[in-house]
Amino acid sequence: MGKSEEIERPIVVKAVHKSFGDQTVLNGIDLAVEGGETLTILGRSGTGKSVLLKLIIGLQEPDSGSIQIQGKEITGLALDELNEVRKKVGFLFQYAALYDSLTVGENVAFPLKRHAALSAAELKERVYELLSSVGMEQDLDKMPAKISGGMQKRVGLARALALDPDVLLFDEPTAGLDPITAREIGELILSLQEQRKRACIVVTHDIPNAKTISDRLALMQGGNILAEGTFKDLQHSPNEFVTRFLMNAS
Repeated sequence: MGKSEEIERPIVVKAVHKSFGDQTVLNGIDLAVEGGETLTILGRSGTGKSVLLKLIIGLQEPDSGSIQIQGKEITGLALDELNEVRKKVGFLFQYAALYDSLTVGENVAFPLKRHAALSAAELKERVYELLSSVGMEQDLDKMPAKISGGMQKRVGLARALALDPDVLLFDEPTAGLDPITAREIGELILSLQEQRKRACIVVTHDIPNAKTISDRLALMQGGNILAEGTFKDLQHSPNEFVTRFLMNAS
C-alpha cells in the first residue's frame, strides 16, 4: 500500500499498543477503514474494543503505534490541533451521554453552537433536520430523562451527525435496549450510512445487528485481531473460537 493510498483512507491504525499497568489491552492492532465502509469490531468484554475507539478519537493515548484520521497523525497532537481533527469525527457513546440539563434540541445544537457559524434561524432548521433524520423531531423540547433509552440513542446519533463528520464511531449502540429497539437502531444506522457514505467503526456485542450493518468485521481476542473479513468469511473461519463466537447469529 503506497503512501497516497493511506492518506485517502479516513481511518488507519498501525501497530497500536496499549497497556494499563501490567495488563496489555491492545497488542499491536492494525486496522484501516475505507470511505463509506462500516467495520464492526466484535469480541468478548475486556478485549479492548472500546479502548480502541477512545484512542481513535484521542480520549486516550496509545503507548506506541500510529493513528491517522483523514491522513492526519493524531498521536501526540496538541489539544487545539486534536480538537480540529475531532470535528471530522462523530462519536455515539454507549449510553448516549446526553446533557441532562439540556432539552433534546439543545443537545443536538450544542456542537453546532460551538463550531458552526449559523444564524438562529439556520441553527433551528439544522437541529430540526438532524432530529428528523433519526425520527425524533417531535421530541425536541423534551428533557432526556423524559424519553426512553432507544430515543436517547437516536438523539445521540443526531448530535454525532451535527457537524457532518467524515468518520463515525459507535460504542455499543444497542447496549441496554430490548431486541425490537436494538433492531430499529441497527436499521437506522444502516439507513443513514446508505445516505451519507461515511467511514464507520461500530463496537458491539450484538451479533445479529453486526451481521446486518457491516461491510466487514474484525474479531478481537487477547489484544489482537483474531479474524477479519465479511460475516461469511468469519463463519467459515478455520479458527474454532471465531466460529463459536458467531454461533448465536444463526
